[in-house]
Amino acid sequence: MIIDIHGHYTTAPAPLQAWRDAQVAAFDAGTAAPASDPVITDDEIRESIEPNQLRLMDERGIDVTVFSPRASFMAHHIGDFEVSARWARICNDLCARVARLYPGRFAPAAMLPQSPGVDPATCVPELERVVDELGAVAINLNPDPSGGLWTSPPLTDPSWFPIYEKMIEHDIPAMVHVSTSVNPAFHTTGAHYLNADTTAVMQLIQGDLFTRFPGLRLVIPHGGGAAPYHWGRFRGLAMALGKPDLSEHILGNVFFDTCVYHQPGIDLLLEVIPTENILFASEMIGAVRDIDPSTGHYFDDTRRYVESADIPADRLPLIEEHNARRVYPRLAAWV
Repeated sequence: MIIDIHGHYTTAPAPLQAWRDAQVAAFDAGTAAPASDPVITDDEIRESIEPNQLRLMDERGIDVTVFSPRASFMAHHIGDFEVSARWARICNDLCARVARLYPGRFAPAAMLPQSPGVDPATCVPELERVVDELGAVAINLNPDPSGGLWTSPPLTDPSWFPIYEKMIEHDIPAMVHVSTSVNPAFHTTGAHYLNADTTAVMQLIQGDLFTRFPGLRLVIPHGGGAAPYHWGRFRGLAMALGKPDLSEHILGNVFFDTCVYHQPGIDLLLEVIPTENILFASEMIGAVRDIDPSTGHYFDDTRRYVESADIPADRLPLIEEHNARRVYPRLAAWV
């Protein structure tokens, strides 16, 4: 079985965007938000999924996708907590509907109603709701709700602890995933996402989070940003900070996905990071949607890279299935 742990609803039906535009416009104007939620039929969901995510999953031999709201749509910097709370609920419910319409093919993951300067503990009720009511198998955790201004404390700060406590209680991981960048110096998908991945790894190295929360599981997407490429630097910095070796300090709790869009990048990831810490993912349909003219295949067809890499055949199932089942134990209810 091939489990893709990183998929976003990037092809959601048009009424979702129209509703969001109305919500944001109302907030900016100081008027009442839309009284009702967006009306999206099951047929509209099917029309958005079948020729897009589902078709590509079938073509690429992907059995199951962990499916969360579109990352750039989270946009936690917009509005206030109430705006984010309603938007998160609507998006999370929609992803859960996709999973119910296509049993065995999608498992829902959820965004949190984060907002700049607001206590992360306010996200706990939605975290509990998506797990208990929707069957979510994971959450997306944004380390920078400001959208590229980085006004939040590091992930090791106690303000995040209520979320971690609930994650452990409900036995779910978090993918550390930022949203849209409002900083013109940082392109959203080309810079901000990868900067955030790298920053998250360094924050975890600087702290001692997993001493306090040994059961916490965090997934760093996009191959870990620059982390695998600069693993020697990170190991050296850990030594300078008086931390244990990274194999002991973070690799018991931190995992990397395979959203790296060329063969040399995947080869490096697999050479540097232990197989037990790598989860198959494609981020499809996501940041890079074109065909690579040098290969004739889509950039985000990551299964080709993983299966072309020089790894023992008996290790491949760990990456493509078994590690995901271990890190995302609630997948068992959907697979």
